Amino acid sequence: MGQIQVEKNVGGIEGLHIITPAVHGDNRGYFTETYNQRDMHEAGLDMVFVQDNESSSTKGVLRGLHFQKQFPQGKLVRVIKGAVYDVAVDLRADSKTYGKWYGVELTEDNHKQFYISEGFAHGFLVLSDEAKFCYKVTDFYHPGDEGGLAWNDPEIGIEWPHLKGEYKGTANPEGYTLEDGTPLNFSDKDKLWLPLKETFKF
Repeated sequence: MGQIQVEKNVGGIEGLHIITPAVHGDNRGYFTETYNQRDMHEAGLDMVFVQDNESSSTKGVLRGLHFQKQFPQGKLVRVIKGAVYDVAVDLRADSKTYGKWYGVELTEDNHKQFYISEGFAHGFLVLSDEAKFCYKVTDFYHPGDEGGLAWNDPEIGIEWPHLKGEYKGTANPEGYTLEDGTPLNFSDKDKLWLPLKETFKF
């Protein structure tokens, strides 16, 4: 299959895939192909990317859980500096795994990439002093199209690593810290997202 290994449908959730590229190292450093369309196609992954994004965050930052309302994006995410715990939640109403989540640690050392198909909420928690997070997406950014879910919704039950604190009925992270005492750091809007049942009422 060339330069990648693909673990498909991780956690038993269709549409979530872990991609691990081959890393060629010597005493000078390393080289790796971070994306190869031919290898992805041979692995049965035919998504087309239209935009690359990058963010920088400090320890304790939690971004998410975010989704797009009318213009869903598939995302191929990776970390080029530091470490994060990356999470996807299935929001596809007709999916047998609706509301289920899967998480994976992405680091500059393991070089893993996480492909999250359209129809999922996504978020990550920064575990290192600093993290640089890169991702390709299958649709362009559309202002005003973003929605979100409470990162700590007990119905979803995400097991964020190295976290201390108790759910108090809201997404506000006050009282939560990492094990070393680092407080969580949120955007104002991420403190206000509601649980799954209050966000989607079928």
